[in-house]
Amino acid sequence: MKGMHKKNGRRKPMAEINVVPYIDVTLVLLIIFMITTPLLQTGVQVDLPQAEAKIVEPKNDPPIIISIDEQGQFFIDLGDQHEVPIVETEILERVSAVISSKPETPVYIRGDHKIDYGKVVTLMSALKNAHVPSVGLMTTPKQ
Repeated sequence: MKGMHKKNGRRKPMAEINVVPYIDVTLVLLIIFMITTPLLQTGVQVDLPQAEAKIVEPKNDPPIIISIDEQGQFFIDLGDQHEVPIVETEILERVSAVISSKPETPVYIRGDHKIDYGKVVTLMSALKNAHVPSVGLMTTPKQ
């Protein structure tokens, strides 16, 4: 022990940087980011059409179209049944039944331009939580 001290009792300065605290902080930050990143990805994914969007060609299966009119009433189009009035609470049940038998069936929302945007977002979020693979928004071509 006496060899480390100088004559006046002070320690000799170290020429090395202690990196252990930096490694600890880095690992803690890495763990925090690994935990929080999946939690940040809970938004509704929407591919909004461009001004001059191409028309989507229907595949073999007709799409499910959920319409919301100016008064906020819901209608569902399952291909063989057109514009059937439906209660909001029954939409997920009917869509899930079709998606379970035909998982590639596209789902589109057609909302009147005068309705509250929150109704469309709430419906999209509910469809996403019901494991619908993709939800699209229908628009009319720009005149």
